Amino acid sequence: MKASDLFVQALESEGVEYIFGIPGEENLDLLESIRNSSIKLILTRHEQGAGFMAATYGRLTGKVGVCLSTLGPGATNLVTPAAYAQLGAMPMLMITGQKPIKTSKQGRFQVIDVVDMMRPITKYTTQIVSPDRIPSSIREAFRLAQEERPGAVHIELPEDIAAEHGNTPVLTPTSPRRPIAEYKAINRAVEMIEAAKSPLLLIAAGSNRKLTSKMLRELVDKTGIPFVTTQMGKGVLNEEDPLFIGNTALSDGDFVHRAIKRADLIINVGHDVVEKPPFFMEPGGQQVIHVNFASAAVDPVYFPQLEVVGDIANSIWQIKEKITPQAHWKTDFYKDVHSALVQHRDEAQRDDRFPVLPERLVCDIRKAMPDDGIVTLDNGVYKIWFARNYPAFSPNSLLLDNALATMGAGLPSAMAAKMVYPDRAVLTACGDGGFMMNSQEIETAVRLNLHIVVLILRDDAYGMIKWKQANMEFENYGLDYGNPDFVKYAESYGAKGWRISSADEIVGRIQQCLDEPAVHLIDCPVDYSLNDETLNKTIKQLSQKL
Repeated sequence: MKASDLFVQALESEGVEYIFGIPGEENLDLLESIRNSSIKLILTRHEQGAGFMAATYGRLTGKVGVCLSTLGPGATNLVTPAAYAQLGAMPMLMITGQKPIKTSKQGRFQVIDVVDMMRPITKYTTQIVSPDRIPSSIREAFRLAQEERPGAVHIELPEDIAAEHGNTPVLTPTSPRRPIAEYKAINRAVEMIEAAKSPLLLIAAGSNRKLTSKMLRELVDKTGIPFVTTQMGKGVLNEEDPLFIGNTALSDGDFVHRAIKRADLIINVGHDVVEKPPFFMEPGGQQVIHVNFASAAVDPVYFPQLEVVGDIANSIWQIKEKITPQAHWKTDFYKDVHSALVQHRDEAQRDDRFPVLPERLVCDIRKAMPDDGIVTLDNGVYKIWFARNYPAFSPNSLLLDNALATMGAGLPSAMAAKMVYPDRAVLTACGDGGFMMNSQEIETAVRLNLHIVVLILRDDAYGMIKWKQANMEFENYGLDYGNPDFVKYAESYGAKGWRISSADEIVGRIQQCLDEPAVHLIDCPVDYSLNDETLNKTIKQLSQKL
C-alpha cells in the first residue's frame, strides 16, 4: 500500500472527520489520498486559521483536531496554533510536509528542522522515516494528544516517504480508563470541607473537559456550597445560579475576590497554572484542596494543603457521595457578593452612550444570544468584560483563551464551533486588531456556507495595551491605527456587512443576523476610555464596601 494511503487510513481509524489546512507540493501524495478517503479537507486562507480551527474542534469534541501544512513557512505558521493548543489543553495534530530525506536535488531550499522547532510546544513530535512506522506513530500521537493533560502533537511526512509502499496494518484505537483518586485523599477532602466555616468552590479550566459538569452540579445541589469560576472555567455550571459568586477576570480587587478572601477553604477543581492565578495563597492563610487529573504545579502563590489526584468527575462524585452538609457553614456573605455583582451588571445595561461601553455591549450580546448559543472571543480588553459580565449557561458556550491569550483566533474558532454544532447560534466577538490578523478567513466561512455572526468591537487601536499604558501613567503612544470600511470589506467576500450607529440597535441587529443564514459582519464602535477608571478604581472601591 502507498504510504500516504496508509497514513490516511490510520487517520480514518482514529475517527478523523476534517483536516484543516493549506497543502503544498510536498503534500500532494497525501492530498490525493485524502481525496479518495472519507475525510473532508477544509481549505483555509492561512495556516494559522487552520490551526485555530483544529484546536477549537479538539476543545469542543475532546477528539483530536487535525491540521495540515507544507514545509518551511507553512510549518512555521502553525507555531502559534501549536502553542495555543498546548497551553489551552486542546487535542490537536499537526501534519507537515518535508523535502525528500533520502535523495534531494534542492539542497536546503525551504528546509528547517520542523521537528525540533515543535518540540518545546508539543507533547510529541516526530518525522516519519519509513512507511512501516506510520501506524504506530499516528496511534501514539493521538494517544498523547487526548491523554490528560491534552495538547498539541506533530508528525512530519517527507515527500519521498509518502510515495513509498508499506504493509504494516493500521492499529486499532484504544480508550484507556483514567486513574481515580486514592480513597484516603477523598476522605481527607470530605473531612476538611465539613470542618470548614466558609467553604468555596472554584471551577477552573480542567473542569471544562470530560463530563465534570454533571458531577459538580450534583455536589452543589447537595451541599449548597457557592462557586466561582476562572475565565476558562466559565459555563461548567450555569452562571445564572444564585450560588454563582463571580468570575476571576481581574487579578484582584473585584467583588469575587472579597468572597475568595472570606473563604477559609477553597475547593479548587481543575486549576491549571497556565491561567492567570485566580487567587493568591499566603503562608498561614486559607486552606486549598487541589482536585485535578494531575498533581499541583506549585509556585509562590499556589501550594495546596491537599491534592486529590485522579479523574475529576469521579473525585467529585466520591466527595459528593460521602459528604454531609453542615449547619455551621456560613454563606450569607457570599450572597451579598452575588447581589453586588448583579447590581453592577444591571447598571451597565442602562448606559445608553455611544460609542457603546464594553460592559453594556456584553449585556446586550447576552440578551440577543439564545441560551445554548456559542460566543467565541479573540483577545483584547473586552475579554475581561465578557468573563465578568456574560453569564455562561453551559460548558464551552463562551470560548475564550486565557492561556496563550493570542490574537487572531476568534473568527477561526467560531467557524469550527459552527461545524461542530451546526444547529446552534454562533457569534464571535473580535477587536478590530485581532480580527484583522486572520480576517481573510471570512472567505473560507462564506465558501463553507457557515452561518456565523462576526461582531467587531472597533476602537481603532490596540485597546488592551492602551488600558495598561494608562494604568502605568504613560502617555498615549504607538497604539493607534486605521481600519478598512468593514461593511464593504465583508461584502467584498460575499458576506453581509452592518454598522451600528446607536446602543439601542445592538440587540435587534444581532438577533436579525442570527435569524438569517449567512456570514454576517457587524461593525460596532466601542468606547474603552473608562476602562482604567472602572476596572482599576471604581470596582475596587465598590468591592471594599462589602
